[in-house]
Amino acid sequence: MTTLRQLRFLVAVADTLNFSRAAELCHVTQPTLSAGLKELEDHLGVAVAERSKRRVMLTPVGEELVRRARIVLTDVADMEAVARAQAGIGQGELRLGVIPTVGPFLIPRAMPMLRESWPELRLFLREELTEQLLEGLAEGRLDLIIIALPHDVGSIETEFLFEDGYQLATPIGHSLAGNPDVTGALLAGASLLLLEKGHCLQRHALEAYADIPSPPGDAFAATSLPTLLSMVEEGLGVTLLPQLAVDAGIARGHSINLTPLPKACPRRVVLGWRPTSPHAARFHQIAGLLRAAHRSLKV
Repeated sequence: MTTLRQLRFLVAVADTLNFSRAAELCHVTQPTLSAGLKELEDHLGVAVAERSKRRVMLTPVGEELVRRARIVLTDVADMEAVARAQAGIGQGELRLGVIPTVGPFLIPRAMPMLRESWPELRLFLREELTEQLLEGLAEGRLDLIIIALPHDVGSIETEFLFEDGYQLATPIGHSLAGNPDVTGALLAGASLLLLEKGHCLQRHALEAYADIPSPPGDAFAATSLPTLLSMVEEGLGVTLLPQLAVDAGIARGHSINLTPLPKACPRRVVLGWRPTSPHAARFHQIAGLLRAAHRSLKV
């Protein structure tokens, strides 16, 4: 019979590719973990990992079993959470993931509101790209995520938080400064600077105007919004800044021009969680606080 303990051993080995570290994660000895995995393999009749003195590597069937084991363990964790909630035991911790183009600007304003509403809540924050956040949610590593749409989010539950438009950041004296009617073609001709591939904001910025051409493969791509701002300040191009970042003061101290772009298509920032989560009611409340935090940035 396959046990949850064996599945936890399997996932720990997949996460670490090291039996000693996997045993530490599971709070057991290495022989105990090895024996548990051997029992799992004997019961299933397949090898889940290849072992040598130097490395551990999952077999193809082992990788598929790990994927299914994560789903099982996440479902069990949700089931236990339902029972705790029914018994009147509050959720003591919340693992929140957020994309880098939202987190630094929204979360500092939201944290005092969250602490005031749930002083017993321990909040753990992870800043990752959208695909990693969606994976973390599906695997149970995260409870709640803040991402921006449009993006394929699968079957997760989402609640709309706010629309996030753009302002055009240009060097001082640039020909596009102060022009709210810019077009995608004009932006491309002015050396439009974007975040590197993987950041959803790169795609969203390209979708802000229907006529923005895709950047060439060797185009400059930054790792963060502050880097983009520094490049603009040096006169190397222009960029689109999310209104959220502008409201939070990202351009403060930079010698650049900012121009609101009311005709740009905004991105939609949402809160997301697993449909099986027993904490949907609390998540709706958190969504309300995040909207309030966003509104407060505009004051």
